[in-house]
This record gives sequence, structure tokens and C-alpha cells, in this order.
Amino acid sequence: MNFLYNTAIGAYAFAARIASARSPKVRAMLDGQKRAVSHVAESREAKAPDGFDIWFHVASLGEFEQARPLIERIRTQQPAASILLTFFSPSGYEVRKNFPLVDCVAYLPFDKPALVNAFIDAAKPKRAVFVKYEFWGNYITSLYKRGIPVFLIDAIFRPEQAFFKAYGGTFRKILSCYTHIFVQDEDSRELLAGIGIENVTVAGDTRFDRVANVRDNAVSLPQIQDWLSGKPFTVVVGSSWQPDEDRYIPWINANPEARAIIAPHEFDAKRIEILRNRFSGKSVLWSSVKDSQEPILADTQVLIIDTFGLLSSLYRFGSVALIGGGFGVGIHNINEAAVYGIPVAFGPNHHKFKEARDLIECGGAVEYSDARGIAAVLDRWNNNPEALAAAGSAAQKYINASLGATDRILPEIL
Repeated sequence: MNFLYNTAIGAYAFAARIASARSPKVRAMLDGQKRAVSHVAESREAKAPDGFDIWFHVASLGEFEQARPLIERIRTQQPAASILLTFFSPSGYEVRKNFPLVDCVAYLPFDKPALVNAFIDAAKPKRAVFVKYEFWGNYITSLYKRGIPVFLIDAIFRPEQAFFKAYGGTFRKILSCYTHIFVQDEDSRELLAGIGIENVTVAGDTRFDRVANVRDNAVSLPQIQDWLSGKPFTVVVGSSWQPDEDRYIPWINANPEARAIIAPHEFDAKRIEILRNRFSGKSVLWSSVKDSQEPILADTQVLIIDTFGLLSSLYRFGSVALIGGGFGVGIHNINEAAVYGIPVAFGPNHHKFKEARDLIECGGAVEYSDARGIAAVLDRWNNNPEALAAAGSAAQKYINASLGATDRILPEIL
């Protein structure tokens, strides 16, 4: 890559070192990157002496969920295949560092030429798969120059991205190095065709396949099922942040007959204490009841989920779902909820997410901006069963129509 790109990556790495003094997450990432090359080399020598058959790189947990259907299918079709999985984000790595379906999980070092060459020499991948927004120029270029097939899956492109600007020549060169690009929609394909990138297939989003599989294998949670056995109107809130809570908590407090299951995005002790104090009704922590045989008392209004790994199974208990993040960097996974045939609502920062636009258009989702707005939405769905059912049906139909990306992508990669 050119001098300016490498300078920018160097500045990014320097900023991370400065931030690590105050951020345990960044410090963990840098420590993991230091060990990555030796860790990958040792794993490869032990499990795949000739090189990993497939290397998947994802940024964090969201992108991992997009790669996962492919990994699972490969494990079924080619159980002897050796698979390397890398993360850039510590939040993704720490949760999935022991993922059992791959042979090695590691951090990806910064995209500096020396680190790139050392990492690829250690992994010796036979093919590589990058997910959605992972455009690491030196990695992609090095794989291309070595003759290693490299694929981009679940990609989505927008006109405002650098690839489509007059100054974007460096970034367009990255795209020309991919063996094949699988995009989510026709708009993305047309944008790429406009800059001469033709090795493109509209395949959709593998997250739809993933959420359908999770739905079909949802975790059994009899305590929650018994608590909600009277079928009260139940709001499930996924990946909740304080700005989301500022808007929906007043409605919950004003409707004591309703029930709420809330999965905060972060749940350290101080955060949980502040959250619980905001509810006028009785609240219970999942960690305090999950290992006991005691039922959740009927007068409990709010169940707070303070453990990882349950959210995708919890949505099935909801009448509706509120998806967090729409007042910050962007909404979290809305397909996990819509797959159960319930309507979803979220804040205004959703425009990078095709599924959000599509669900709003088909009537399976709504956007809200303030407490009054979400109160109106919840009142309508709570008081009008026909409207609730129609919105849920629209969400279900959209998910069902979007399945199959894994089947379209995998044959080309393998």
C-alpha cells in the first residue's frame, strides 16, 4: 500500500498504545497482537503443517455471527478442514477465543507490512475470507500477490465510501485484489460495477441463516417461560444502553401490568445498580435465579439479564423487541428478534443497516426518537392485537425471504 495508508495505520497503532494506558480492552488487544504470530505458528505446526485450509477474519462479534454459518457448514461438509479465526476487537476475541469449531483463534496484528508478512508466513492460509467491512489493504494485497484466493462476504457498499470518490484510487486497488466479492444487495453490486469491479455476486446476508438456526435451537429457559405463562405483553430489550433506557423506561414504569426482559450491553455491578434503581416495579437479576429451582415471582415486572449468550434465545418470549444502540454508534442485531415473528423498534442511528430499512419499509419495524415516540409505538402494539400481529407477520416474512446466503457463498469459496 502507499505511504499515506501506511502512515495512517501507524498513527492508528500509536493512538492505540496511548489509549491502552487507560483502557483494559485496548491493552488486552495489544497484548494479544504481540502473541498472535507465535500463537498462530504453533497452532498451524501442530494442526495444519501445510497451512490452514481456510482463514476467516472478522472485526468483532457481529461479523463473527456472519462468518459462523459458513464455519458450521464447512465443519459438516469437510470435518478435517483446518480453520483459523481472527478478531480485531477484544470484545469479540474474549467471548469467542475458545470457539470449538475452529483450530485456532487469534488477534489480527495491525496492518503494517512487516506484521502482515510475518502473520501470513505463520498461518500459510490456502484461502482467506474477510467479512463485511474488513478492508485491510496490506493483508489483502499480500494475499493477492502470493496467489492466495481471498473473498469478501456479506459486504454492503454506500456511495459516500472512499471507494467511490475521486481520491479513492488506493482503496479501489484493494477491491481489485479480491478473488470474489459477495454483497448483500443489488445497489452494492451496481456501485462496484461503476468502478470496474465485476467479480461480484448478490448473495444476501448470512446472518439470516444464523438467526434461523439459533431460533430452531433456542436454549430452554423454563423459569422465564413459567414467569410469563399468563402471556402478558412483554418487551424484550436487546443490547440496551443508557440513551435507550432514558426513552423506554418511562413507559415500563407507567404500565405495571407489562413485563420486560432487559439485556444491557454492559452489566458491571455499578451499571446494574443504576439500572435497577430506575424501575418503580420489582426487578430481578437473572444471575440470582438461573441456577436455582426457585421460580421467578409473579409480581416481578423486570428481569435483567446479566450474563452472556442468552439474548438470541430470549426474544422468543417477547411480544415486541426494542433493539439498543440506535442513539449511539448504531443498532445491534435486529434479525435475532425479527426471526421470531415479533415487531422491532430502534433509535434513529440505523441507516447503515439494510435490514433496518427493509423492515421499516415492510411494516415489521419502526424507528423512534424520544420517550413520547416509543410510548406511542408500545401503546399501539399493546392495545391493538391486530396491529401487533400484522407487524410481527411482516417481520417473519422478511426474514424467511432472506434466507440462503450460506448456500450461495460456500460453493465458490470451497
